[in-house]
Amino acid sequence: MTPVRQKPSSAQASPASTTFEWGPPSEADREQVGEIVAATSVFRPDELDVALEVFDDYCEAPGRDYHALAVYSEPNELVGFAFYGPTPCTVNTWDLYWIAVHPRAQRCGTGQGLLERAEAHMRDCGARMCAIETSSRQDYEATRRFYLACGYEEVARVADFYDAGDDRVTYAKQFEKSLSLRRDDE
Repeated sequence: MTPVRQKPSSAQASPASTTFEWGPPSEADREQVGEIVAATSVFRPDELDVALEVFDDYCEAPGRDYHALAVYSEPNELVGFAFYGPTPCTVNTWDLYWIAVHPRAQRCGTGQGLLERAEAHMRDCGARMCAIETSSRQDYEATRRFYLACGYEEVARVADFYDAGDDRVTYAKQFEKSLSLRRDDE
């Protein structure tokens, strides 16, 4: 992916930034990835470790297991990122593994821009759908509303998955109709 400069609309303009650059992250962004995850105040320390592990795996072999997109408010100032990739043992299903935006860059189209660009890349690679898993905790309410506003549907919920009282909520979006081998009469 080539970095693309984009000015948010005046309704979306953030006081901290008037121009975004979109493109793949680099190894130099590792510390900022950790800072963004911490700044959101919703992820546990072990989740921060996982985000950095995914980032390291991406940097070691971009596109092997993970694809990534970053958004910068100015050169070298990472304000958001997304990690996504094909879901193993599926036919053209992809997962959005991580999406995070620094609070100072939220509510100005940054998250939506990341998701739309990641989805476009997935579709270009032949994805027929994207699945996203998230928490049912109250502090994730805005995240769940965001996925619904972006056209995802809640398709599953596993009670007490992450912890007692913290369900795993799964969202999905179909990019194209599935070519299922199942028959309706079975």
